[in-house]
Amino acid sequence: MAKPVIIRGEQIRNMGVAFSTRFQGALKGATSLYTQIATEVQSGTREQDYGWLNDLPSIRKWVGDRLVRELSASSYTIKNDPWEGTIGVDRDDVEDDNIGLYATKIDVLADSAARHPDELSFGLLNAGFTTTCYDGQYFFDTDHPVLDKDGNETSFANTDGGSGAGWYLAATGSPLKPIIFQSRRNFQFVSKDSPNDDGVFWQKKFYYGCDARYNVGFGLPQLCWGSKQTLDAAHFNTAYDSLFAMPRDGGGKIAPTSFTLVVGPSNRGAAEGVIGAAFLAGGATNVNYQKAKLLVVPWLD
Repeated sequence: MAKPVIIRGEQIRNMGVAFSTRFQGALKGATSLYTQIATEVQSGTREQDYGWLNDLPSIRKWVGDRLVRELSASSYTIKNDPWEGTIGVDRDDVEDDNIGLYATKIDVLADSAARHPDELSFGLLNAGFTTTCYDGQYFFDTDHPVLDKDGNETSFANTDGGSGAGWYLAATGSPLKPIIFQSRRNFQFVSKDSPNDDGVFWQKKFYYGCDARYNVGFGLPQLCWGSKQTLDAAHFNTAYDSLFAMPRDGGGKIAPTSFTLVVGPSNRGAAEGVIGAAFLAGGATNVNYQKAKLLVVPWLD
């Protein structure tokens, strides 16, 4: 008769420590793209209100008393959502000392955790034609309200419509970017691996996972042009020139300093032709060469 296999507590603890260390290392080494279009804001509560986006300060000549921009009545709230990822380790594999295959699962779990903010951020950007931002308009719209230097209401557009695959020219050189990534708690590695846990008794599984709390929302619509038109030089120039002309609330211009052209795979070739080629097909100089950094992401098609 075969001798019973005893899984010792030290063996389980060592496995949990190894998994946790591997997860943290893989998470740190993973590449995330969302920070190229999103400003990260640390949240200390369940949700944050961003009505203050309507009252960002600007510099004016000091004549008489200071002009204080009071908080407007607008309200735009981003609520932190919980997220998790979990794997199960079969007790038989632990008994047989066959846990090496789970190392790759831990790496994939960490990579998924690192890339999930990308999926949310670029997915929200793509939904901007039908999702409202802080001023009550769709993020990409033709009549965003704004006050001029005299306090009169006017409007601006940050889209030229269209019906194709969306592409986006983002002003990414300022402290505030088009997307807000709101973080309440970063991913933590957790274990449910006591030999006496219900999971071991009922499913013969040790469980390991990660969880976090965060969400995404829109920043200033003046910082991004969204288009579903054909991505060519003419439409790129419309986007580029429009971003340079974007008004600040209360007067003045946003005056972007750097740009990122965000496209899906279906627009990659067109984007490289617009900003990635030094010369046009006929040999003329391409005036839009490197006018923006190109970012190709899979969440836009």
